[in-house]
Amino acid sequence: MQNSIKYFVISCLILGNANVVAQTLSLDAVLTNIKSNNPQLKMYDADIQSMDAAANGAKSWMAPQVSTGFFMTPYNIKMWTANEMGLGMGNYMVGITQMIPNSSKLNADFKYMNAMSSVEAENKNYTINQLKALAKTNYYQWLVLNKRIKIANDNLLLLDYMIKSMEIRYQYNMDKLPTYYKAKSQYGTLESMIVMLQNDISQKRIMINTLMARDKNTAFDIDETYKLNDFNGILSDTISLSKNRSDVKAIEKTIALNQLKTEAEKSKLLPEFGVKYDHMFAFGQQPQQFSLMLMVNIPFAPWSSKMNKANINSFQIKNESLNWQKQMILNEATGMISGMNTELTNLKKQYAIAEKNIIPALRKNYDTAILAWQNNTGDLFVVLDAWEGLNMAQMDALDKLQTILITQVEIEKQLETN
Repeated sequence: MQNSIKYFVISCLILGNANVVAQTLSLDAVLTNIKSNNPQLKMYDADIQSMDAAANGAKSWMAPQVSTGFFMTPYNIKMWTANEMGLGMGNYMVGITQMIPNSSKLNADFKYMNAMSSVEAENKNYTINQLKALAKTNYYQWLVLNKRIKIANDNLLLLDYMIKSMEIRYQYNMDKLPTYYKAKSQYGTLESMIVMLQNDISQKRIMINTLMARDKNTAFDIDETYKLNDFNGILSDTISLSKNRSDVKAIEKTIALNQLKTEAEKSKLLPEFGVKYDHMFAFGQQPQQFSLMLMVNIPFAPWSSKMNKANINSFQIKNESLNWQKQMILNEATGMISGMNTELTNLKKQYAIAEKNIIPALRKNYDTAILAWQNNTGDLFVVLDAWEGLNMAQMDALDKLQTILITQVEIEKQLETN
């Protein structure tokens, strides 16, 4: 009974470990994890919350000022008290001053501070788009690496079959040593290439784990399904890009923010009022007195408004610069998308030709060569040449597939459609 329980526990542990090792993450799952866990995005969230929290205090008034001390009091203390010569002199004063900010200024400051986080929100979306593109690139490169390893392993089996056959045939003088050693060399080259490809996969896994903010050595596999997209029907004009691209939106938000800052600077030229109240505790037999005064700031005076007017002019010029920057980004993006889409179309045609014509023909050539060799009517050198041609064509097709997928990622990054 105890042995049965022990075997059951061991089996559960083995199955549990197998499930961990065999975990497969789809591309969507990777992108979702990045969006939820990446520290760079959390940094943006904290900055946005910080700006929104600061905006809550935009309508605060200036702190009141309290003053206290002697007022119109003689140095001679004897004169403070009443006597036959007078009622006494001097006062002890307590005062308070409160400036009342202009409501237009408070509203302008609030609108400006409340809009500050909108720029950071678009910067966050831009960073998400960049991180997604980086993750997709590594994911698709890993996908192609898996296909390369599969082809390499299949080729190892073919070479192993040929090498073992040659070892048998050489005993009957049916094959030559140079051919045998060439096959052995090709076998070793393939083994070395597989090690290199597996190392590349490890690097891709580390990169994706880093983007997801996980343990860099967390083992997982990827879903090897992919889709070749068609971008011919997608609009890539400047108007469409303006609606989708976060960097362009961030510029537009910055322009709007500068306009709000301009309004805030203009509001600083409006007058502000204040109230000052003082109460005097009179010495001797004097009556108690008070002072109530209304104050006003005059910031629009020529000598006090120079800085505000200079700032207003600066923001207007900055917005002109931002508009040109926006046009530059849109112009470059439309050109890049058009060029990459043309390249993508041609790559798809080349990949289709390789898959439908070149590789099947080379595979038939290889099958014919090896069949002739097996029937002692052909030479193994011809078989190896046919195998090399087939292998090179398959690897070249995978190069094209990888370029197609990476180009797709770059176009999607430029379009920022998802």
